[in-house]
Amino acid sequence: MSPQPIAEGQGLAPRTRWFDLEDSLTGAIRRVFLWLPEGPAPQAGWPALWMLDGNAVIGTAIDAMRAQAFWPTGTGLGWGALVAVGYPTDAPYNSFRRSWDLGPPPGRSYPPFHEGGPEVRTGGGAEMARFLMEDVQPFLDRIAPLDPDNRAIFGHSFGGLFALWLMFTQPSAFRHVIAASPAITWEESFLLEHLAGFTPPRQAPRVHLSAGEWEGNALAPFQRSAPEADARLAEKARTRTVEAAQEMARALRAKGIEAHYETYAGETHMSVLPIAINRALHWAFALPVEETADA
Repeated sequence: MSPQPIAEGQGLAPRTRWFDLEDSLTGAIRRVFLWLPEGPAPQAGWPALWMLDGNAVIGTAIDAMRAQAFWPTGTGLGWGALVAVGYPTDAPYNSFRRSWDLGPPPGRSYPPFHEGGPEVRTGGGAEMARFLMEDVQPFLDRIAPLDPDNRAIFGHSFGGLFALWLMFTQPSAFRHVIAASPAITWEESFLLEHLAGFTPPRQAPRVHLSAGEWEGNALAPFQRSAPEADARLAEKARTRTVEAAQEMARALRAKGIEAHYETYAGETHMSVLPIAINRALHWAFALPVEETADA
């Protein structure tokens, strides 16, 4: 039985609704945003793009969709539903909760984000995955005409790590996987163990990986004379965001998966977000060439 929202509302843009859902096992409350196109859904239901860090991404995704999908011959973008999972807050992020939710197991403990705050824990990814598949999905099936065979998932940074881990552990959950600036080397690159043991299913997901130009070995121009420049360079050498994403794309292709990598010129770890969201829309909702030609 799908959960009932404990609160709901409208906002952000026309045709946008949000629902606060209680995790059926843990009681944790997360906010689910839903945006649907106007008009009747396709016979199979709308294709859907699911997005992590929902509070931070839903507004950008809606604006990009509304500005492009009405003109398919100029953009190649078709209509689809947007699902974003975040938290009951007006802030773009809840850093404490996302550390747990988007950090795949086994996870670790870290010092508080601020003095006197709670210990930060990672490793709750299995809990989050169960919430998405067993709570959110049945709820959406009840209220929206969505195509169960045409779902995409998008995540940035920790969200990208989670999206890749979910693909390795539940490869049939999403047809398309978009991981922007994924934290592949997090916690001693444990994700690579999942990669090594991964056997793609017959209907393997399509994968898009990306990172910003200034996530490589060089600092962005505005960062080069900053006092923390040396510390940033050392962190880059540890995280290897660009190289790790490139290596992941090559490894997935070697396993027979359609996997692409893209570097976003002139962008940092955070400034890539609007570009990556737009790319996720096109990865999830791109129209076949014959449809754009006939439109």
